[in-house]
Amino acid sequence: MAKRLINGGIFVQVVKASDYYYIHQETFNTSSPSTAAEPSPLPSAIFFRRSATVLPVSESMWKRKNSLSHLVRLATSTSSNFHSPLNIQPASVRLLQISGAHHGYGLITRSSSTAVGPSSGPAKLGIPGLDRVAAIGSTVVDTTTFGTREVADIARHYSRCYWELSKAKLSMLVVATSGAGYVLGSGSTVDLAGLCYTCVGTMMVAASASTLNQVFEVKNDAMMNRTKRRPLPSGRLTIPHAVTWASFVGFAGTGLLASEANLLAAGLGASNLFLYAYVYTPLKQIHPVNTWVGAVVGAIPPLMGWAAATGQISSINAWILPAALYFWQIPHFMALAYLCRDDYAAGGFKMFSLADPSGRRTALVALRNCIYLLPLGYLAYDLGITDGWFCLESTLLALAISGTAVSFLLNRTKGTARRMFHASLLYLPVFMSGLMFHRVYNDDQHSLASQDAKGNMVISHASTSHSQETINPDKAKHAKDKTVVSRPPVAYASVAPFPFLPAPIYASS
Repeated sequence: MAKRLINGGIFVQVVKASDYYYIHQETFNTSSPSTAAEPSPLPSAIFFRRSATVLPVSESMWKRKNSLSHLVRLATSTSSNFHSPLNIQPASVRLLQISGAHHGYGLITRSSSTAVGPSSGPAKLGIPGLDRVAAIGSTVVDTTTFGTREVADIARHYSRCYWELSKAKLSMLVVATSGAGYVLGSGSTVDLAGLCYTCVGTMMVAASASTLNQVFEVKNDAMMNRTKRRPLPSGRLTIPHAVTWASFVGFAGTGLLASEANLLAAGLGASNLFLYAYVYTPLKQIHPVNTWVGAVVGAIPPLMGWAAATGQISSINAWILPAALYFWQIPHFMALAYLCRDDYAAGGFKMFSLADPSGRRTALVALRNCIYLLPLGYLAYDLGITDGWFCLESTLLALAISGTAVSFLLNRTKGTARRMFHASLLYLPVFMSGLMFHRVYNDDQHSLASQDAKGNMVISHASTSHSQETINPDKAKHAKDKTVVSRPPVAYASVAPFPFLPAPIYASS
């Protein structure tokens, strides 16, 4: 294939083969235009010069027919079965401009165009050394105007990238745990607007953390089969673009939590983002303890929900769901790390399973944390969070996942590890659903607080009366003679000084 130099720029060849389009880009290190051997005829070809930045194109990329429009639109007269959605005429030849490559990926923007009238001679583009090359094939690229379909294609492209950067499915699980924490902390009345604000803020913070995680691990992800198709290692999005997205959603989510919930919830969200992106992520390449740090990260969202609903996390009731999430994550990720340990090794991650060739310690750690899940149902019942049915259901769930951990310990294969992984996927949604379904609508704490306030008012009134008697004893004695002795308030009589005693008999009269 002959090469044509464009002022030391870039040559891009687009070849249609079957139902695919291959884009091949070559960069030439020369500062002056020159001509090479006569270029051979091609089905289609486009040329680029260096300049500004808008849309991505890779050095080597293939796209299926009808999905290439977010890069360029091609119309080829040599192919009768390809119909351009733009209905571009072959006589209209456009020049594009391309910026310097970033990690091997350039960026296309719009440039000037030169219309070519019907003629049997070569097209005149006005660029030295390019006139002869312009006659190759009949490919056209139109970036002067974008139609509705082009805008929709570009929107779908970036929406897909943002969806994958945010790890949307994982982030929705985080949102579910945060929402559960909010509901548990709300008592009998749930503020739906506050719940929605909390969930949206949590989603945005989680999306920011996941994006930063992929920014820091782009080289590692490129070496792993499980992650190499993500937006950054595949070149569909640039790192600066991803950092901008992460910064925007991170600040917006934290601000939403601060303004619509409270500063405690916002502080927990910001702390969790920092812990995930700047502690857990680099620790994955340093030490196997990263799994336990990641479990802490996963346990914080329910606290965010509880804090958003109550403004505090000092109650022991607030820690039941976070404890379940912490202990649940250990067998979940131990199973995943065992199943994907070759991939993790290729990516350079220091997972616990890689330091345990036999898998015995991995299975023991998973089983131990499954056993820790057993008493959580009873604790939720004992603390008045749920009824007795949840105690039974939670225990059965914990026994089920513990059984898969025992099976994995006795027979350490990918099959038993996969069963434990699937059991962990079932455990968490069922546990949270049971917690919501069997929760006790208990506002006793609020009632007790109001009773205490009333009692304090009574005591304050009694102290004031006693002071008045001391100042003017004669007047006070005269007033006592005329005053009918009244019963003390029931709230005060039943709470102080012995709150465990039954209310007085006259309280029922």
